[in-house]
Amino acid sequence: MKNYFFYISILFLFLFSSCVSKKKFVYLQGSQDFSNVSTNYDPIIQNDDLLSIVVTTQEVEAAAPFNLPSYLVDNEGKIDFPVIGNIQVSGYSIKELKSMLKQKLATHLIDPVINIKILNFKVTVLGDVAGPGIKSFDNHRVTLFDAIGASGDLTIFAKRNNVLIVRDIQGLKTFNRIDITKADFVNSPFYYLDQNDLVYVEQRKSKINSAALPTISLYASLFGLLLTSTILLTR
Repeated sequence: MKNYFFYISILFLFLFSSCVSKKKFVYLQGSQDFSNVSTNYDPIIQNDDLLSIVVTTQEVEAAAPFNLPSYLVDNEGKIDFPVIGNIQVSGYSIKELKSMLKQKLATHLIDPVINIKILNFKVTVLGDVAGPGIKSFDNHRVTLFDAIGASGDLTIFAKRNNVLIVRDIQGLKTFNRIDITKADFVNSPFYYLDQNDLVYVEQRKSKINSAALPTISLYASLFGLLLTSTILLTR
């Protein structure tokens, strides 16, 4: 009978020690009142961005020269815009560039309407995700969860509370640690990604040990077998 209690104690201790709190896996925990979250994300234009700039006005023919297929931001942060010439655009937000172009075009067009889009928006996702690589998007309102979803989600071994985002801000690399298990992450300046961001997901140190553990169903089978064997041996 002593052996019976000994084996049962060891099994429960093993099961308890191998369990991992679900808090390490669940996204956006805590208060989820997002009523005050701003969705007015406005990306900053960078060198090598490929821009779509569409100009419309009542005078269709007058606007036609400005509507090229795309504009490439050169390594000095400029684009060559018809009639106006070279314009510094790197460092401007989409909204700021719209305002600037509208002012410059006011002498050429009547009430121009300008729409700007980044055509080559991409981020790189590496580390403990199902499908790492470069992820391209057809819009510039890309959240970290969009990138994670495009990568097939994080693996069960990923550190969800320590996701690294490397961001270039006007030539300066910044390294930012993000906890996506917290609901207030949506208020972070890194909830929306900038083009060319690098997202790196580190794996937990317990990955190797966790990978070697049986599943819960196997635990149950082993428990039943051990219990039966112990009862037979102690009769």
